Amino acid sequence: MESRYYPGVEADVIKLTTELRDLFDEDFDVQTMQVSSTAVLQARKSSTLRDITGLSAAVTIKITPETGGTRVEVGMQKWFDKAAVAAVAFLVSGVLIALPALGAYWQYKLTEDAWKIIEEHIARKAGGYVPPMPGRCGTCGTAASAGSAYCSSCGANLHVGLTCPHCNAIQKDPNARFCNSCGKAITS
Repeated sequence: MESRYYPGVEADVIKLTTELRDLFDEDFDVQTMQVSSTAVLQARKSSTLRDITGLSAAVTIKITPETGGTRVEVGMQKWFDKAAVAAVAFLVSGVLIALPALGAYWQYKLTEDAWKIIEEHIARKAGGYVPPMPGRCGTCGTAASAGSAYCSSCGANLHVGLTCPHCNAIQKDPNARFCNSCGKAITS
């Protein structure tokens, strides 16, 4: 289950849950529940034929208000289900291997669409800015490798104390997109 913490942002849990429910069309079985302070939404698009062909899709989303922010977790159906169907499909006919691949893509897309709705909600609550998550680039959100000076995806400066390529000023904010001295972009 992927977990993201949004410091300083208190999500409107009821509104976010409603927005996420709207993502799932009438073909999904959707249930919501409250477990302590955590709102849980589960959605499943399944049938016997979908299960056999590897086209079923399921996702669980947990929204937890925490002191100083909001934590959101998104988990999806185990990929083992798709792999098992793919193995059988390959043995029966090479053409059928496309079905579990399509199911895996739909599963991935469903999760990405859910994160998009969550990020948009958080950005609205934070005044248009999504705070960077620890261990991720403040510019593009890519997971940062330990000890990396620059983001491997967009080139953003990841550490304080590094210098601006334009004016050589020492950076004070590890998630800065622009130099704290000259204002120019610090990504190369």
